[in-house]
Amino acid sequence: MRAVVLTVFMGIAAMAPHIAAAQDDQTLADIRQELSVLYVEVQRLKRELSTTGSPGVDVSGGTTIDRINAIEAELQRLTSTTEQLEFKVNRVISDGTNRIGDLEFRLVELEGGDVGQLGETTTLGGGELPPTPTSPTTGTQPASTELAVGEQADFDKATASLAAGDYQLAAEQFETFSATYPGGPLAAEASLSRGKALEGLGNTREAARAYLESFSGDPVGPLAPDALVRLGTALGGLNQKNEACVTLSEVEVRFPTSPAVQEAQAQLQALGCI
Repeated sequence: MRAVVLTVFMGIAAMAPHIAAAQDDQTLADIRQELSVLYVEVQRLKRELSTTGSPGVDVSGGTTIDRINAIEAELQRLTSTTEQLEFKVNRVISDGTNRIGDLEFRLVELEGGDVGQLGETTTLGGGELPPTPTSPTTGTQPASTELAVGEQADFDKATASLAAGDYQLAAEQFETFSATYPGGPLAAEASLSRGKALEGLGNTREAARAYLESFSGDPVGPLAPDALVRLGTALGGLNQKNEACVTLSEVEVRFPTSPAVQEAQAQLQALGCI
């Protein structure tokens, strides 16, 4: 999976050298600074696992029923707090791992190394990546998915701009959304929608980057097939036929039962891949 994503990314870079410069013109020092920030964040999370003093739970006194009720209430509170912390830690791990992978790629690229030799990114903090929560194909999330304050509202505003055909505003709003809520439940869909807005503006190169970002952020999610089809189509529009054919062919390989397979096959035929 990583090799395909890297191949496609290199194809975009070969077509548009200024795309690499769009990576905020980062120097090696900038990238190492980002790694330091991630390290500090991990250390801060580790401190949350340390106790801050004696427990403040008081279940003494009263009748047996009163004590049982007090214990049950405290268990419910602790369970809720634990679930919130688990979600927060998993979110940091997923986002941090993705960022480290991107930084590793850029470091190798800046130092003149062979990006094809990059292996799988080590999970932030060690262990396995937390399971990706299942999300529907629209902006509406299930009740069990926790969103940051204002996250759904900001996403809905950007979606409304896209639906109204205001592509410039939509692209800006989705870009701001991605920067404000990195790695959130709506991140992949926000990148996909930003790609659609950029495509509406005729900016095919940046649209391809947004589709790649959407697919890379959630390569097994419900939006991944559509992101892959749109990425392949955009690459075809950039005259990157080989990369487009490889990308579109991956749709059926990865998602054989997805409705997107039919669209991918149509694009393969249109590009003369098959």
